[in-house]
Amino acid sequence: MGARKKHAPKRGSLGFSPRKRASRLVPRVRSWPQVTLGRPLPLAFLGYKVGMTHVYIIDDIPGSPTAGKEVFVPVTVVETPPLYVLAVRLYGYDPNRGLYTIGEAWAQPPPELELHRKISTLGSHNLESELEELEKHLAKAVDVRIIVASQPKLTGGLSKKKPDVLEVKIGGVNDIKMLYTYAREKVGKTIAVDEVFQVGQPVDVIAVTKGKGFQGVVKRWGVKELPRWHKHRKGSRSGPGARGSTAGSWWEIPQPGQMGFHRRTEYNKRLLMIGSDGLLITPAGGFLHYGVVRSQYVVLAGSIPGPAKRPVVLRWPIRPPSWYLTHGALKPKIVYVSLESKQGN
Repeated sequence: MGARKKHAPKRGSLGFSPRKRASRLVPRVRSWPQVTLGRPLPLAFLGYKVGMTHVYIIDDIPGSPTAGKEVFVPVTVVETPPLYVLAVRLYGYDPNRGLYTIGEAWAQPPPELELHRKISTLGSHNLESELEELEKHLAKAVDVRIIVASQPKLTGGLSKKKPDVLEVKIGGVNDIKMLYTYAREKVGKTIAVDEVFQVGQPVDVIAVTKGKGFQGVVKRWGVKELPRWHKHRKGSRSGPGARGSTAGSWWEIPQPGQMGFHRRTEYNKRLLMIGSDGLLITPAGGFLHYGVVRSQYVVLAGSIPGPAKRPVVLRWPIRPPSWYLTHGALKPKIVYVSLESKQGN
């Protein structure tokens, strides 16, 4: 009998194709969860990735094989200085064009925010008159959102002054008037991360991954490299072959190109800690490529996309795990937090 064909499944997922560079460093949230808490609140928050360390906690997830035992958990620290609420925006819905903007009301940002570095044509706004105009069209509004700006000058590891701007949906209740009242009260003020999330709950992390530039098919798709000592003339990493004609090219065939700097979403990262004293979480010598945490911060179980200092969006979970739907936010018991230097040898 002849040799059977070796099973060689495709390397890499086609679900993320085309693998092109992200269009923006601060990702726009495309989908929002339906959250019912009985009170209005923002459904996302903007922070900056600091780095990783590790903790020991008592596993309190019901049904876990290690439930009740002390377990090692690698964690990521995200510095989350308060967000300044710049504006409130109302959306209506039309069957032909979907969501459309009804109007918005902008507050005059304080000089220390230095918003002109981000929006040079903002100008001056009359907040009260714009809010009164919005209230006239509140009956046809189906969505209330706020526009927030980060304050990177309050962090310990960022040297930039230009704030990052993000649009955040207001949720928690189904009453548009309650959502609008909450947003109106917050315009011109700041929001802290503990007003949005609570310890123990899962969150979704949306960020742009590390950029790796133009790479070949061996690194980009995991194509097997040819033997280096014989049987090939054009190099051992020359690629899988031709794509066919231009009219009917096979886009599924691995090709070299951009690798990294892609927008990605990681679901259900458990929020283990919310704090304001950065010395309680900063290792000796500071975080590698970041430094010392000086503002509010959150600690997430596991890793998240992007390098240090990368802006990340924390969102309420859009598909929460079963244990959270059954038991809610279980506050973890942290036994030990590693403050050992992560600088290496």
